[in-house]
Amino acid sequence: MELISGNTYWPSTLEQTLDFPPLAEDINCDVLIIGGGMGGSLCSRLLGERQVDTVLIDKRRLVHGSSSANTGLLQYSNDKTLTSFINTFGETNGVLFYRMCRDALNQLDQLAATLYRDPSFIRRSSLYYASTAEDVQVLLEEYKQLTRFGFPVEYWDEHQVAARFPFRKPAALYTHEDAEVNPFLFAHGLLQSASRLGVRLYEHTEAKHFEFNDNEVVCHTNGGIIRAKKVIFATGYETQEIKTDRGAVLESSYAIATNPIGDAPLWHEQCLIWETARPYLYIRSTQEGRIIIGGLDEPVLDAKQREIRLLHQQHKLLQALQEHFPGVTFQIDYAWAAVFGSSHDGLPYIGSHPRFPNCYFLEGYGGNGTVTSMVAAQLLADELTGTHRPEMELFSLTRPTKPSPETTEPMI
Repeated sequence: MELISGNTYWPSTLEQTLDFPPLAEDINCDVLIIGGGMGGSLCSRLLGERQVDTVLIDKRRLVHGSSSANTGLLQYSNDKTLTSFINTFGETNGVLFYRMCRDALNQLDQLAATLYRDPSFIRRSSLYYASTAEDVQVLLEEYKQLTRFGFPVEYWDEHQVAARFPFRKPAALYTHEDAEVNPFLFAHGLLQSASRLGVRLYEHTEAKHFEFNDNEVVCHTNGGIIRAKKVIFATGYETQEIKTDRGAVLESSYAIATNPIGDAPLWHEQCLIWETARPYLYIRSTQEGRIIIGGLDEPVLDAKQREIRLLHQQHKLLQALQEHFPGVTFQIDYAWAAVFGSSHDGLPYIGSHPRFPNCYFLEGYGGNGTVTSMVAAQLLADELTGTHRPEMELFSLTRPTKPSPETTEPMI
């Protein structure tokens, strides 16, 4: 699957790349991770810390799949509101998921502080504004639920938004304890630290065929055979090509990074910005003074068609940015399109599958993929080292396609 079109920004921020060899022999391990993106790098780091004999392979260079197109907004709020999660899964499970995401943000913060490369992990607040007056009631209800369960959030009316930003919106939620990161540097740093902890990393090593036995999985690659007691598929959106029951909707999403616009902040606290409209626009700054804006998701998956659409969509993004900040002149330095996936119910898929013995899947779908990948990595690392996590049932790969609070069992 061709995951990315155009010219992504993050690789330009890595001065010295990491190079790992392709597999060229037959090997054994306790855990094989397939996929060297954000999910795989998090799993490798956590398993390395626990001294699990781990191997990670990727058919490309490491971190050159979807993770190089990730725009690095980290939030405990999701594409699906807490209110909606409660309506879908019940109060216990809806609140549990949001709390797990908030905990994952803190874990990501702690991991970033241990890396040899600075991944530009910065704690931020988020402005979630009403795109139309009709969405104000949605924000009020969400504010009620977030405050009820102790999440740090403020409600701002139109005048409070206008006092802090060069645009007017009917209302907004201002959430705290979110973050931004350079996802490319972050994943590279995780892999580098995992390697120093003993995890064996192989690039340009493609899993061609699997044999699923009672006590092991045999993975045939283009360079050798890997015998593993357990396998983690952290293959991102390409997981859809492995399983027939895909469970997710894939689209194309677009983003641009502007020229550096100086040191002066353009808006209140350089917070993350997004909106209630679907598909939504989102905006963030970078340490280099660039502005990233993305969105305009649409059902275009053909790589050639996506590349043509990018020429149009990048100018729509630039226009939207100009409308938000009319006093600033922006230029596009980088523009890219990438495959983006969301699950049918808003939750990631994490765990085992009946047709893949001794295997686990990590599918951190949705706009908060780095955060849900952290949730998944922690759950899987615990399961693989003897600590059962009943919360994984909430993310089951075989859960109903149309859940309801009445049929979803509380996980705590």
